[in-house]
Amino acid sequence: MAIQHWVSAVDDRETEDPVDRLPTPVMMSDPEQAMAGIAGHVVGEAVWAPSVHNTQPWWFSVDQGGLCLYADPARQLAAGDPDGREMLISCGAALFTARLALRAAGWIPEAQVLPDRAQPLLVARLSWRHRSAPTCYERRLSDHVRSRRAHRGGFGPLPLAPELITLLQESAAKYETALLVINDDGIRAALAEAVQAAERALSLDSAHARELTAWTLPPGSNRADGVPANAYPGRPERTFPYFPAPDFARGRGWGLPPLSTVPGRSAGVVSLLATRSDTPSDWVNAGQALQRILLTNAAWGVATALHSQPFELGWGRRLAGARPGLCPQLLLRMGTTVQAAVGVRRPPANVLFTVA
Repeated sequence: MAIQHWVSAVDDRETEDPVDRLPTPVMMSDPEQAMAGIAGHVVGEAVWAPSVHNTQPWWFSVDQGGLCLYADPARQLAAGDPDGREMLISCGAALFTARLALRAAGWIPEAQVLPDRAQPLLVARLSWRHRSAPTCYERRLSDHVRSRRAHRGGFGPLPLAPELITLLQESAAKYETALLVINDDGIRAALAEAVQAAERALSLDSAHARELTAWTLPPGSNRADGVPANAYPGRPERTFPYFPAPDFARGRGWGLPPLSTVPGRSAGVVSLLATRSDTPSDWVNAGQALQRILLTNAAWGVATALHSQPFELGWGRRLAGARPGLCPQLLLRMGTTVQAAVGVRRPPANVLFTVA
């Protein structure tokens, strides 16, 4: 497992991107006194990161050195994610959100990713010693951390701005990942068929079905994790080509009424988020890139739908459209639409622990 050290976000060579900029440091006057309050704020933002089925598979510890982010195997999907790939992607998204929270609060994050081979569940160590005012870009992303929602349907006909696509691809590249935009209609159709086949196979697998049921909340539930009934459409919304979302409702009448009566809405911009290899550090990188992409889209008024079904069956790495030498990790669809979904999260006190 490779050890990667990330200073002040990701790449101190970057000068154009505020999240990755290394400003002139100003020493913190009383770190021990401020540590607990800062950690609570950071974790309060980090818990709003996306995670598979909203499992929130993480916990944090704080000591005099800063924060540690751990993967929580008790929240790992045994059937859908036996290798912990999606768990670490989720933790990577939480790591990016924690770093962004520090920048929005005027701190420069220093992170070590997978720093200890003897502790494979220790995803990252995060500290902050220097101060610098956040940029407008960082504040814009931070403003959407709690309001961003996953989308599970079609999109309107409005195309995405080319400069946004370029920005998203540049954002992915900062984490040694690639966002592969699929413009070929034949490949888009093949990807849609792959998602359809995977969704059918998963729906017929009893272990996957039980797992999905366990993380799907009934209407009125008070749980602070899992997928609430007002976070997905009550019946599948057809897209062209058709990319089905997981069937959370399962014929029970749960879910939101359709937002549109237009049949065959656009599937949006279809893309694959891919890494150079397929190791735990790549999965964490994919999670950081994913959250950056999601928040950038949200800041531009763009919604994002995620599909992991083919990857849960193990044959997603062979999806059409991936370039040789790249390993697809997630399929993304992006576009404009009205969203009414809500989200739930565990409070920081449930996931943040103090280490003496």
